[in-house]
Amino acid sequence: MKRERELRLWRYGKVLLDGALIVLAFAIAYWIRYELQWIRTVEPAYLVPFRVYIPSILALTAILLLVYWLEGAYRLKRDAFFYDEFYLILRGTVTGIAAMIVIIFLATPSYYSRLIFGYTGIVTVILLGLSRAIERAIIGWRHKRGLGVERVLIVGAGEMGRSVMRAVVASPQLGYRIVGFLDDDPIKSQTDIGRYPALGTTDKIAEVIASQGIDQVIIALPWTCHAKIQRIMEHCQQAGITVRIVPDLFQMTLNRVVADNLNGVPLLGVREPTLRDWQRVAKRLMDVVLAGLGLVISAPLLALIALAIKLDSPGPVIFRQTRVGRGGVPFTCFKFRSMFVDAESRLPLLHQQNEATGPLFKMRDDPRRTRVGRVLRRMSLDELPQLWNVLKGEMSLVGPRPPLPSEVEAYAPWHLRRLEVSPGLTGLWQVSGRSDLTFDEMVLLDIYYIENWSPALDLRILLRTIPTVLLGSGAY
Repeated sequence: MKRERELRLWRYGKVLLDGALIVLAFAIAYWIRYELQWIRTVEPAYLVPFRVYIPSILALTAILLLVYWLEGAYRLKRDAFFYDEFYLILRGTVTGIAAMIVIIFLATPSYYSRLIFGYTGIVTVILLGLSRAIERAIIGWRHKRGLGVERVLIVGAGEMGRSVMRAVVASPQLGYRIVGFLDDDPIKSQTDIGRYPALGTTDKIAEVIASQGIDQVIIALPWTCHAKIQRIMEHCQQAGITVRIVPDLFQMTLNRVVADNLNGVPLLGVREPTLRDWQRVAKRLMDVVLAGLGLVISAPLLALIALAIKLDSPGPVIFRQTRVGRGGVPFTCFKFRSMFVDAESRLPLLHQQNEATGPLFKMRDDPRRTRVGRVLRRMSLDELPQLWNVLKGEMSLVGPRPPLPSEVEAYAPWHLRRLEVSPGLTGLWQVSGRSDLTFDEMVLLDIYYIENWSPALDLRILLRTIPTVLLGSGAY
């Protein structure tokens, strides 16, 4: 409840801030039009003092704020992306400026400048876009430090519980921090999922709420546990804790439910989380076009990297390794060699220094890397030859990380779902922390990607990959 009040106050604060920025945008537009006189000079007879525009400024501010409100700019869900919010601002600004121009030139003298409203629209979009970007940066900075987050306890570690975990891992902007989960299964109640610890059985709900400082409980139990759900809800209500229930629908996630009818009788079915034919064609077309362009544009860089590897250490330039693709089919994955040629034989000696979880092996200071290899790994340039795998259809630009056969052998049954699509050169887990994530979190993100794929999601991941690679976040 406290968080909801804070969100309402923040929403009203955004309205006031937007109003101030619109006024500032008009002042900047006035300076550009009458002082700098871009595009067209102003005749002395048409020089209008700023105070003459004050009624227009107030009217425009009111119109734009009303349009933003009606467009839903102040009612966006917490999991909305920056692109969604910026699009609403852009669309609302165009609509509001157009309405203002019509009103001005129907009801006021002709000495008002048309260009000033165009300038105002452009500057408004820039200022409000910057304010949203800064807002999200501040919120992200606070969340990383545990400020303004909501501590969440998940009850149920089955498919529904993992669906909630996937959504939280994939959307850190939600401001949720999962402190752990409860489950009455003897194995699940003692087995952590990534960094989410198993806190015991549901009988410990009151104890866990008190000891962990829980703000919200999300119940993800099967529909057959009606009595248990009622008991947990009573505990939460007595403790003043927000409680929410994930609709079970026979253990099916809602985005996998297909509604149909049989001569008027409603039927529910399950849609497998794989891509449809048209989706595969669209994804493949994007892969071929972008991978082909990438190889052509990066050809000089590829040649320089190959020369640097050859001069730095003996051995082949390209490292070939068997990986597992879609449907469990093995293929040869190409990478620039970033390690010494005896790296595979030295791996057993380093297992005790493994810093990754699950079947993965990662070391921040892997002694097997060459000097050039350290730079390639940090900038992810060693993976550029995989563009050829993309052209061959063995990989995609975006998708789960291609696993080794030995890793797949160690998979739990629910891990195998990440093999339902082609592996990718980049993916949701790579732009969400890369090697800083646990293996289970990586799989949760991969399954979330499979269940929620769209061309827009691929585009967002590709755009987020650029700063991730440049900053070297989680790369080693």
